[in-house]
Amino acid sequence: MSVEAAIAAGRIFRVRRGWVASVDADPSLVGAAERGVVLSCVTQARRNGLWVYGREEAPHVAARSNSSRAHLAAAHVHWATPVVPRHPDALEDGIENVLALVATCQPHESALAIWESALRQRVVDVELLRRLNLPPAARRILEEADQFADSGLETFVVPRLRWLGLPLRRQIWLHGHRVDLLIGERIALQIDGGHHVGAQRAADIAHDADLMLRGYHVIRVTYVQVTEQWPEVQERIMLAVAQGLHLAR
Repeated sequence: MSVEAAIAAGRIFRVRRGWVASVDADPSLVGAAERGVVLSCVTQARRNGLWVYGREEAPHVAARSNSSRAHLAAAHVHWATPVVPRHPDALEDGIENVLALVATCQPHESALAIWESALRQRVVDVELLRRLNLPPAARRILEEADQFADSGLETFVVPRLRWLGLPLRRQIWLHGHRVDLLIGERIALQIDGGHHVGAQRAADIAHDADLMLRGYHVIRVTYVQVTEQWPEVQERIMLAVAQGLHLAR
């Protein structure tokens, strides 16, 4: 069946010159093809399954220098030269370009969380990244990123607590269960995500009680507390440290 016949039959539709799409095509990809751009930065990070904080108000796209600016008013457009060359027909950016743009576009904590998510999921090669001509912001994040962070929330917490000058150990096992962050020797910080309900919640409470009986001080916080109420969380940790609850006795 010819292209024109398929269009007439309603199986595909014309996007723009040289481009057609099936009727059930991904609307984001259709939009990128229509505007001659590439999905990138936080938009493509989210599409790749990486941990992205919040929601972007407009799609983030990468545009070529000859792209029509008139068609891009509803998008957050990146004009930077890609770290890795893009194929002219690409609609989705490669992970290396995505991370480079994230590093220069997003606040440091948010960008670091996305990078650590990529490292944790092993969708990018660290050694390859080191050999690329990354922008300074991306180079700094690469040196700081930890591939063992379990979630974006942990990425937020650890840099915020380094000023305490105490050991901060992520994802360690204590008495048969994993602790998100051990501060000093005895403060166990547990960060609840959306899955901490039902049987999981009951198991968490039981482990908290077991740790406290063994001399640990457990501080359990939620997603909202970390992202929106951090001063209160930090004060709670500071008060625990002030009482020496981080010390083994």
